[in-house]
Amino acid sequence: MCVRRVVWGIVAGVLTACAPVAAGGPGGGRGGPGGPGPEPTRPQYLNPGTLATIEGFTSAVRIGSTVYISGQVALDDQGRVVGPEDLQAQARQAFANLTHVLQIAGATPEDVTKLTIYVVNLKPGEFDAIRQAAPAFFPQRNPPAGVIVGIQSLPKQGLLIAVDATAIIRAMFRPRR
Repeated sequence: MCVRRVVWGIVAGVLTACAPVAAGGPGGGRGGPGGPGPEPTRPQYLNPGTLATIEGFTSAVRIGSTVYISGQVALDDQGRVVGPEDLQAQARQAFANLTHVLQIAGATPEDVTKLTIYVVNLKPGEFDAIRQAAPAFFPQRNPPAGVIVGIQSLPKQGLLIAVDATAIIRAMFRPRR
């Protein structure tokens, strides 16, 4: 079941997210007009209902201005693998999913401070294809800290890449777009 929620205090104005109902809600506090916003040290568990995920993990947890994002993989919103046997296509989808989760949390790719990239049967040179698939996450100046790790497999057959991230939201209030 998908419930539209309004989360106050994350960005200037209102951020709405379609997310499954969870105990305590995504804000973790009594946010809303006239009420206090989310408590800065209380975790907010963010699970966008518009994103297929690997069961057993929360998509993101936000504590204050820090966002911890679980490994995003190349699944479409129906849970199908995007780009079977194509690392670059899967990287594009995994980073698109990462961007979506960042937006739900009130962050952008520029706020990412740490990336961990897991690649099934990693071969030399494949990192270039990954960087080309997601240039917003690999700026020429001040890219995030990170590591790329070769692994044997991922939890779902056909997946070649997973990307997790930590982001620090630089400003609690952003101009409207």
